[in-house]
Amino acid sequence: MKFFKVINHVQILPRWVIFFLDLSSAIIAFLIAYYLYQDTKNLPFDANVFATDFLFCIGVTAVSFIIFKLYSGIVRYTSSTDSIRILSCNLLTVIILFGIKLFALAARLPFNIDTSFIIIYSLLLFVGLVVYRTSIKVFFQYSKTAKKIKKNVLIFGAGELGIAVKRTFDHDLTSNKIIVGFLDDNPTKHGKSIDGVRIYKSDNFDQILNKIAVDELIIATPSLMPEKKSQIIDICLEHNITVLTLPPAKQIMNGDISLNQIKNVKIEDLLERAPIKISNDSILEQLKGKRVLVTGAAGSIGSEIAAQISKYSPQVIILCDQAETPLHNLQLDLQEKFKDQIYYSFIADVKNYDRMRHLFEEFKPQIVYHAAAYKHVPMVENHPIEGVRTNVLGTINLANLAVEFKARKFVFVSTDKAVNPTNVMGATKRIAEIYVQALNNKIEKENREEHTKFITTRFGNVLGSNGSVIPRFREQIEKGGPVTVTHPDITRYFMTIPEACQLVIEAGSMGNGGEIFVFDMGKSVKIVDLAKKMIKLSGYEPNKDIEIRFTGLRPGEKLYEELLNDLENTLPTHHEKIMIAKVRENCFEDVKSQIDLLFEIVKSQHNLNIVRQMKVIVPEFKSQNSEYETLDPPSIPIN
Repeated sequence: MKFFKVINHVQILPRWVIFFLDLSSAIIAFLIAYYLYQDTKNLPFDANVFATDFLFCIGVTAVSFIIFKLYSGIVRYTSSTDSIRILSCNLLTVIILFGIKLFALAARLPFNIDTSFIIIYSLLLFVGLVVYRTSIKVFFQYSKTAKKIKKNVLIFGAGELGIAVKRTFDHDLTSNKIIVGFLDDNPTKHGKSIDGVRIYKSDNFDQILNKIAVDELIIATPSLMPEKKSQIIDICLEHNITVLTLPPAKQIMNGDISLNQIKNVKIEDLLERAPIKISNDSILEQLKGKRVLVTGAAGSIGSEIAAQISKYSPQVIILCDQAETPLHNLQLDLQEKFKDQIYYSFIADVKNYDRMRHLFEEFKPQIVYHAAAYKHVPMVENHPIEGVRTNVLGTINLANLAVEFKARKFVFVSTDKAVNPTNVMGATKRIAEIYVQALNNKIEKENREEHTKFITTRFGNVLGSNGSVIPRFREQIEKGGPVTVTHPDITRYFMTIPEACQLVIEAGSMGNGGEIFVFDMGKSVKIVDLAKKMIKLSGYEPNKDIEIRFTGLRPGEKLYEELLNDLENTLPTHHEKIMIAKVRENCFEDVKSQIDLLFEIVKSQHNLNIVRQMKVIVPEFKSQNSEYETLDPPSIPIN
C-alpha cells in the first residue's frame, strides 16, 4: 500500500520522457515486425538492410510523433481522443513510408522495405502505443482504488438501461462497485448471462440474498410497477441494502448514463402509485384558447397546476400570488419549458377585493383554479383572523367576481382537513366549501344562462409540498437528527403533487357545478414508519444513528385524517380515483348572513369570538389539543 501512495505522488513526466517511451514502443514494434516478416518470408538476415530499414522506419515514426505532439499528453489520463491521435499518427507514418517507397521506385533508387512489412509494423506500432499508455492509466487508477472497499451490486432490470448501468461501472476505473447479478421479471431471461453476469428471477429476491452478498441494488427499469418497487425496497431495507435509482428515461441523453445520475432512492419512490389516466381530449376542449387564472400560483399546488394546464394551449395563464420572488421565478421556469405559452404574473393578495376586481376587469378569466390559502395548521390555529380573511374572504371575493364576470368554471382546491374539522384551518376551508356550493345552488335555481360552475376538490397531504413533513424530515436527517414526530400513532394520506394536480384538472373538467370531488388517496401512512424508512434510505439506523423523538400533537392536530364527513356518502365517476361527495345543501341567504357576521367579528380582533362563530357555521367543528376546546359542548358519557 505504501508503494501505491508513492506512485500516486509521482509528478507528471516531462515531455522528453514520454517521447522516449513512445520511441521505445516504436523500436519494439519494429523488431517484432522485422522478425515476423523475415520468418514468414524465410529471408536471410542482412545487417545493412536491417540498419537501413530501421533508420527509415524509426525516423519517419519520430517525425510523425513530433507533428502530432503525442508527447504532449498526460499518459495517466489517456482517453479515446488519445487513441484517435495515435491512429492518425500511425496513418501519417504509413503514408510517408509508402510515399518514399513510391518515389524510390520511380527514381530507380534502392529501397527494400516491403509493403507487407510496412503494414505489419504500423499495426504493431498502434497496438504497442495504445497498450502501454492504457496500462499506465490502469495502473494509476488501480493504485487509487486499491484501498477502497468493494461493493457487490445487483441491478434490477436486464434491459438496455440495466446493461448501460453495468457498462458504465465497467468503464469507470475509479468505481468500487462489482456487478454480481441482474434481477428481471421476464422469464425468458432467467438463468442467462450478460457479459458473464447471471440474470436471476426477481420473485426469488429473498433467496438470492441468502446465496450472494449484496451491498447495493440499482433499480434500472422504468416499467417497474410502484407496488413491486415498494416491495423490493422494503426487502432491501430489511437487509440493510442501499437502494439506488435512475432518473426518468427522457433525462438520460442518448442512452448514456453518468455516475452522478445514479442516486439514492427517495421516500417519494416508496409512496408513489400507478400512473393516472386522464381524459386529455375533454380537458383540451375546455382549456384550449381560454383565459385561465391560477391563484396561489407560486405555491406547490398552484405552480404544478400552471405547468400542467400549459400543455393544453390556453390563450393566457394569469399567475396570481403575493409572493414576488417565487412568482417571478415561476414565470421564468414556465416560459423556458413552454416557450409558445403566454403567461402574465399578477402580484396581488386574494383578500384585497379591489385588486382582485382589477384582475377580472383586465383579463376576464374564463377558468379559475383557486389554490391560494393559508394551510399550516398550527400557524392558522394561532392566527384565526388571517385564516378567515385569506381562506374564507379570499375565496368569497374570487367566487363573487367569477359570477359577475361570467367565468365558466371555478375550481376550488380544498383539503381533507375540512372533513369534521378539528382545527381552524380545516374549518376555514369547510366554510369556503359551504359558500361556493351554496352560491352554485343559488345560481342554478335562478336559471341563469352560462352561469359559473363551482367545483370543489378535496385531497390530503402532498409529497414534497412547501413545509410538509418529508422535506422537514430530510433536513433533520441531514443535520444528524433528531427526527421529530408528533405522536407514535399519527397517520396521514399522501399523494404526489403531479398526481393531485392531474386529478384537480380532471375533476374541474368533468364537474357540472356544485360537486365536491374526493380523490382516492390510497392507504394512510403511519408517520413514524415514514420517518424510519427515510432514515434507513439515508443509510442510518433509526434510534441508533438518528433518534426519533415524539413531541406531542400540535394545536388543532388530529391523529387520523378523514376524506368524508359522517353525514356524507360518495358516488362514483368515470374516473376510478375520483368520487363525488354527496353533502347536505345549505341555503345561500343563511350562509351569507352567518359569514357576514363572522367578518364583523373578525374586525374586533377577538380570536375566541371568531372561532365561536366558525363553530356555529360548521357544527361538526370540534377542536382538539387547542385552547378553543372550551367552546365545544361537553361530551355526554355513554353508559
